[in-house]
Amino acid sequence: MADIAALTTLIEPEAKALGLDVVRVAFFGGKSDPTLQIMAERPDTRQLDISDCEALSRRISEKFDELDPIEEAYRLEVSSPGIDRPLTRVQDWIDWAGFDARVKMASPLNGRKQFDGRIIASDGDSVTLGVNKLGEVAVPLAQIASAKLILTDALIKATAPLSTEGADKIQLEG
Repeated sequence: MADIAALTTLIEPEAKALGLDVVRVAFFGGKSDPTLQIMAERPDTRQLDISDCEALSRRISEKFDELDPIEEAYRLEVSSPGIDRPLTRVQDWIDWAGFDARVKMASPLNGRKQFDGRIIASDGDSVTLGVNKLGEVAVPLAQIASAKLILTDALIKATAPLSTEGADKIQLEG
């Protein structure tokens, strides 16, 4: 299995050189379809366009061809984190305060393995969620297995593309 921390250390400078922030690096798919997934974004827009994906993919491919940090064959996937993005960094919790998130715990907290609630605040060690019927719940960041924003009308409005130029030219096959 690939060492995610070591891969992230190789990937982050390549992303920074392009003006991008790495949101998540994951390796999944097992033996049948091993995939290295890199989610990145422009810090000023929190978006990523196809040319950004292409540029980052090329840089990482060149770097990895040189260093060969993954022994087995794998597929490289570079993408935007999307609207219902994963929350992986302390800054994500701060930036997305006021929006709803789904948090899955590595081990139960107060007898629960999952919390859905509004992000209230983060102090860097924990995040406070407003959870229906429970009130405010402090969730230690170190105990979170995974977290992502929940798709809501407010989130869609807040993440609308800054530019829709060319959107009228998209043609769907079918």
